[in-house]
Amino acid sequence: MRTGLYQGADLRQELRVNPRLYQAMDLLYMPLLDLQTRLEQELSENPFLELTEPDSDDEFEVDAEEDSGDEQDDEIDWDEVLLDGFDTGGPREKYEPREEFESPIVGVRHLQDYLNEQLGFLHLDDRQAWIAGEIVGNIDDDGFLSCTLQDVADGLNGSAESLRDAALSRAREIEDEKDREEELAELARIFAPHTPDEVEPVLRVVQSLDPAGVGARDLQECLDLQMQREGQEDALALAIVRDHFDALGNHRWAEIARTLEVSPKAVQDAADEIARLDPRPGRRYAADPDHYVIPDLIVDKVGGEYLVFVNDTGLPRLRLAQAYREVAADRSKYVGENREFIANKLNAANWLIQVIEQRRQTMLGVMRFIVDRQSGFFEKGVQHLKPLTLREVAEHIGMAESTVSRVTNEKYVQSPAGVYPLKFFFSGGLPTAMGKEVSSRGVQARVKSLVDAEDRRRPLTDQAIVNLLKGDGVKIARRTVAKYRDQLGILPARMRKRI
Repeated sequence: MRTGLYQGADLRQELRVNPRLYQAMDLLYMPLLDLQTRLEQELSENPFLELTEPDSDDEFEVDAEEDSGDEQDDEIDWDEVLLDGFDTGGPREKYEPREEFESPIVGVRHLQDYLNEQLGFLHLDDRQAWIAGEIVGNIDDDGFLSCTLQDVADGLNGSAESLRDAALSRAREIEDEKDREEELAELARIFAPHTPDEVEPVLRVVQSLDPAGVGARDLQECLDLQMQREGQEDALALAIVRDHFDALGNHRWAEIARTLEVSPKAVQDAADEIARLDPRPGRRYAADPDHYVIPDLIVDKVGGEYLVFVNDTGLPRLRLAQAYREVAADRSKYVGENREFIANKLNAANWLIQVIEQRRQTMLGVMRFIVDRQSGFFEKGVQHLKPLTLREVAEHIGMAESTVSRVTNEKYVQSPAGVYPLKFFFSGGLPTAMGKEVSSRGVQARVKSLVDAEDRRRPLTDQAIVNLLKGDGVKIARRTVAKYRDQLGILPARMRKRI
C-alpha cells in the first residue's frame, strides 16, 4: 500500500445551516426588550432600513407606481424592490420615535453601608473601629456573619502586617523623644495581634445595630437577638429558641411542653410568635434591583371571545428607506464594490423585515392555539388547565417543536387572569376515571386548595389527599402527591397540625 498525498474529486450532499437561519432563530428567541435593542442596532447599521412614519404610506406607494419602469436587471430588479416600500403585515399602530434620555445613576445603599453609618455614631477607639469594620465586611446579604471569629482575627492580623512597618517607620522619625515613645506605644497597642476573645465583644456591638438580628452566626442566634431587642428575655418563646431549637424546627410541641411543664397550646402559641420574626434581616437592605416583566402578547376578552394581540406597538416598524429610490434610479453606480454593498445591505434589510413579520405571525399562531386549548383556564382558573405539550402546538401550526420552544421561552402574556410566562400553559397530564387527562399543574392547584381548606386540628395526610382526588376522578399515587406538596412548599400533615 502506497502512502502519500493524493488529489481527487468527491461528490456528496451535505446539510449546512444558512447564517440567516441563525439570525431568524436568534430573533425568534428574543424577548421584547432584547428585540427592541436589536432592531435599533440594525437601524443604525443598515442604511436601507428606516422607520415607517405616520400618514406616509399612501404617498409613498403612489410615487413608487409613477417611477416604476419596464427595464429588467439580470440579477436584481432594483427599481421594483427599492420603490415598492416592502410594507409587510396587517394594519397596526404606527411607531412614533421618542426622544430617549439616559437614566441617571442612582447610588444604592447596601447593608454594609447602613451598618458603617451607624458605627460612625458610636464612640469606638481606633482598634475597636478596625475590628468592627472587618466584621461588617464579612456579613452577607442575609445579615449573617459568614465566617468564624478566628477568621475575623486572622483577617485583621493579615491586614496589620502590610501597615505596621510603614507606621513604625514614620513614628521612629519623630524628633521629640517623648512624642516618639508615645506614638510607638500607641502603634504597639493598635497593631497587637488580634484574638477571637477580643473580637467577641465588638461583635456584640455590631449585633446591637439595626436591623435586629444582624451579625448573627446562625438562625438560632438571629431569632434570639430579635426577641431580646423586643424585651422578651423571660418569654416562653425565647426559652424554646435557646434550649429546644431542634424540636421547634420539627414541630414537636408535646415534647417541648413536657420539658418546660407547660401546655402544648402554649408552646404552639409561642411558636407562632417566633414565626413572625425575620429569618433574613439583611434582605430588607438588599441592593438587587426589581425586575419588571413586559408581556410580549396580550389576551383580551372582546364580545365574549378571547382575542390575541402582539404587544409590539413600541417596536420600530421597519421598511426599506424611501431615500434610496434615488440610488435605484442611477444604474451606472451599480459597479464593483458599490454594487456588492447595495446587494448585501438590501438583502439583509429584506430578510430582517421578513423575519420580524414571521416572528410576529408565529407568536400569534402559538398563542391562539394555547387560548383555544386552555379556554377553561381563562374562564375558571388554574385547576381547569389541560395537559399540553410543545409537540401538539408544533403539529397544529406546522412548525418544528424546537421553533415552538424558542417562541415560548422567556415570553410572557398578559391576560384577564394575570401575567404568565408562556411555559406556564405547558404541563404533563394525569389520567382520570373518564379516560381523559388532567393537567399536573391543575392537580397541584387542587392539592393547594384542599390543604388551605383543611381542618388544622386534623390536617390531611398525603393518602387522604389521594382519596379526595380519586373522588374527583384523578388517578394519582401518594408519592406524586408528596412531590407536589414539596414543590408547593407545604409541610407534612404532622407539622401542619394545630392544637
